[in-house]
Amino acid sequence: MITKDIIIIGTGFAGMGMAMKLRESGREDFTILEKAHDVGGTWRDNTYPGCECDIPSHMYSFSYELNTEWSKSFSGQQEIWAYMRKVADDQGIRPYIDFGVEVTGATWDEDRQRWTVNTASGETYECRVLVAGVGGLHIPNIPEITGADTFAGPIFHSARWDHSVDLTGKKVVVIGTGASAIQFVPIVAEQVSQLTVFQRTPPWVLPKKDKPTAQWRKTVFEKVPGAHRAYRNALYWTLESRALGFNGHLNFLPIAERIVKGHLKKTVPDAELRAKLTPDYRLGCKRVLQSNTYYPTFLRDNVELNTDGTATIVSDGVIDGHGVKHEADVIIYGTGFHVIDAFDYLDIKGRDGLDLAAQFREHGVETYMGMMINGFPNLAFMLGPNTALGHNSVVFMIEQQTKFIIKLIDEMDARGVVAAEPTLDAQTAFNIEIQRLVEKGIWTQGGCTSWYLDSHGKNRTIWPKFTFQYWWETRKINAPDFAWSSPQTSGEGRAA
Repeated sequence: MITKDIIIIGTGFAGMGMAMKLRESGREDFTILEKAHDVGGTWRDNTYPGCECDIPSHMYSFSYELNTEWSKSFSGQQEIWAYMRKVADDQGIRPYIDFGVEVTGATWDEDRQRWTVNTASGETYECRVLVAGVGGLHIPNIPEITGADTFAGPIFHSARWDHSVDLTGKKVVVIGTGASAIQFVPIVAEQVSQLTVFQRTPPWVLPKKDKPTAQWRKTVFEKVPGAHRAYRNALYWTLESRALGFNGHLNFLPIAERIVKGHLKKTVPDAELRAKLTPDYRLGCKRVLQSNTYYPTFLRDNVELNTDGTATIVSDGVIDGHGVKHEADVIIYGTGFHVIDAFDYLDIKGRDGLDLAAQFREHGVETYMGMMINGFPNLAFMLGPNTALGHNSVVFMIEQQTKFIIKLIDEMDARGVVAAEPTLDAQTAFNIEIQRLVEKGIWTQGGCTSWYLDSHGKNRTIWPKFTFQYWWETRKINAPDFAWSSPQTSGEGRAA
């Protein structure tokens, strides 16, 4: 068994951000467990054609690791991954990473007040504090379609893109029209002889204001003190203003919807096709997407948009809801990820053997500040429930969470305690307020169902306030919100 004070799971933005701040605070007794053989998380694993960010690069990066060399407004997967690898090297994080270690579960030992972390290899780790930086976009959501196992050709999810498959001249079926699909569909369309896209619900697709970064701008960022920071700050507040519409503070969503519909009308003159591509719910109810190439793709002679549903997969194609077969040499799922139900895949046992997945299924996915859970001492989830964003950069949220977790550890040390967990009252109060706000927001009132919602129809994904409010609420530890356990006490002796 390998023993550390702190264990971090994952080397995406969350895990790396946590590691950097731990080192900055003087804490070196930690290890990062990474299932792959390099850092990067989502940006390492998603290699589908056209993969890029939908938040401006100068904002979708660490505030303390600015990059003046972003090639364009919205950088692609390779550039973001290269940035993350460079950060890992520059910050000296790699020596703290155990690569090729897949975490399968963790168990809290109440007597010893330590976490035991189990891995796929059978090796175990032990720690006082466990930080899960696994993110929400790592378990592909593959729909259960009758006959999928009978298909004779390659069939894969966009997050597990099979680069050995040559699509040139092939008949390809794409199932799903989410954030990944709108990026790879236009590229695939240029390679194949026939492309059939199965759409269940049309997304709102805004024009993407993407352009190369001029060399003069890079030079200014590099040479003029404060210029880059000022530009990033301006980006932050511009993005932050979008929350006004989603939260219902200002009713400017109809303006944005008219922009999309105008863009669609200008791009797609065929009224019948345009009707299929037009959402029947409010903008923001589902994730808002951006692309300049998605709509024009459906004007190509070799592309068909099917809205009849997928009934069955057969050996040589897909049969739609009207019984029509669409021949296929390759099937690609663009169906997103398990987000809220990703917790079902976790084998985490807390105090008194409490099962995390079972508790979430029975009582709902509820946490304190989107990070900690009553009954699971010294466990913190980064980018946990209700901390995802629809308007700004989640890296900002990650940075606030890393600071909060370190402040909590500092508070534990100052108090001389070995364990801390949020009280049930504090956790309940936090969730009542969050649900009150999300029920007012466009995510609930917009007339759609989405992956933002859990099986009970509650939004357990989105942070419904401004991000600066999250900074304010996590800026310090509110001691009465926690139960503190001293070295001499067991579960019965926790002190508020």
